[in-house]
Amino acid sequence: MNDYRILVVEDELTIAALLCEGLSKWGFDAQYTTDFEHVLATVARENPHLVLLDISLPFYNGYYWCGEIRKVSKVPIVFISSRTENMDIVLAMNMGGDDFITKPFELEIVVAKVQAVLRRAYDYQPESSHIAFCGAVLNLGEAAVYYGGEKIELTRNEFKILQTLLEHKGGVVAREELMQKLWDSDSFVDDNTLTVNVNRLRKKLEAAGLADCIETKKGLGYRIDD
Repeated sequence: MNDYRILVVEDELTIAALLCEGLSKWGFDAQYTTDFEHVLATVARENPHLVLLDISLPFYNGYYWCGEIRKVSKVPIVFISSRTENMDIVLAMNMGGDDFITKPFELEIVVAKVQAVLRRAYDYQPESSHIAFCGAVLNLGEAAVYYGGEKIELTRNEFKILQTLLEHKGGVVAREELMQKLWDSDSFVDDNTLTVNVNRLRKKLEAAGLADCIETKKGLGYRIDD
């Protein structure tokens, strides 16, 4: 967990919970509020590093709260809304917003924009406990892959294979190197055992919608391109 706090101000609580869950998987301290009448007080109390702010809210809209926050704070504000008209985006930026995300959204896009805004504001550097590939994310701490909002559990060997391939993303990893990683040997393990493990990993990724991520280079080894 890093020290960056994200406050989600989103009327649709299912979406708010999804955002917090997704951001937490990336190491952020993310929480949402249900007190839409006192958003400014919540921001002052929680002192977040970034606010994800919907436009359509009860009592007062996101434009209003952005203006109120800007009177007392320079905290980065990223609007998130189903409104897609250019004037909505222009108004959000003019009110002091730092970026704008339209619904429906991919969680990976939200994370990327949050990280970009944090980098500009605080010289933030993402933690290295996650590796992105093929639109998915390998969580090194959990030994699991997240894709399309789903968690894909990996066995020890599947995790080591995927981690090794991603550490050499774009390059070919020799079968001997993978065997050394898995069993600390490339001499006393049946070569077919590695093939079985790679195929199991492939099938698990394909079942989740991640087909053709792992490429076989005949006579050489395996590779993953992004």
